[in-house]
Amino acid sequence: MHIRIGPNRVGPFGLLQPAADAIKSFLKEDFTPAHVRKAYYWLAPAIVMIPSILVVGVIPFGSELGHQKMVIADLNVGILYTFGIVSLGVYGIVLAGYSANSKYPFLGGIRSSAQLISYEIAMGMSVVAVFLLVGELNLSKVVEYQAAAHSFLGWLVFKQPVAFVIFLVAMFAETNRTPFDLPEAEQELAGGYNVEYSSMKFALFFMGEYANLTAAAALMTTLFLGGWSLPFAGLDHPAATFSVGLLHIGIFLAKTVSVIFMVIWVRWMWPRFRYDQLMDLGWRRFIPLALANIVVTAAVLWAKRGHL
Repeated sequence: MHIRIGPNRVGPFGLLQPAADAIKSFLKEDFTPAHVRKAYYWLAPAIVMIPSILVVGVIPFGSELGHQKMVIADLNVGILYTFGIVSLGVYGIVLAGYSANSKYPFLGGIRSSAQLISYEIAMGMSVVAVFLLVGELNLSKVVEYQAAAHSFLGWLVFKQPVAFVIFLVAMFAETNRTPFDLPEAEQELAGGYNVEYSSMKFALFFMGEYANLTAAAALMTTLFLGGWSLPFAGLDHPAATFSVGLLHIGIFLAKTVSVIFMVIWVRWMWPRFRYDQLMDLGWRRFIPLALANIVVTAAVLWAKRGHL
């Protein structure tokens, strides 16, 4: 799927390739070019990696295990925290482009900042419609709302298909994945903002990209795909036993991995957008569409509550 010739030969089914890549990253020479702005150059990879790790703390990855809720921090404003933290990741990419003191990385950093600002607005507006339905900003409550329907039709992907599509496309743009990988664009920018990096600092950018992808997939699972719930065999209720709690964690991980699989699959199916197409899609298509979806959702809810 990655169109790489070698990795399927490293261990059974190529499963040892990630370990080989990690060892290679640690052992390669950590070279700092003389012309870079060194303080920002060293700081940028860490800033890219940290936000995606912090986001995972508010995502409920199960119901209960024993009497312990399967979420690290069950915040009442979980989604606001999520978008606030995710928006910090762009600073690392911008710093990487600026600190390299080179044309291609600088262009990659500028592209990334414009791209993330554009699609973060669309992503945030798509989620507003979800919380109009649920009436809560707590991510655990969003999962419980979907689980209470006891049917796949209760999942918000079916109740808010427009919001789901906008969130999905914005997720590709936010994580710099094909067809929206313009900040890297090997054919145009020779790799973009991380051109001047090597060894473990380059690996932090690589890991940051996949950590962002994992966090975005987990958030999509929580918001639209029912989270840890599955509407049969009693798996849409909070865990009554330890084994059911483990099953809920497995369900959440399976859904998250499925979303990640789809994103990686798309990478080799679609060509890269031009930059003007990318910005046009965000500002002239998705933001107005997300705003219209909010208005329609609010009008329908207002009508259902007996105001018409």
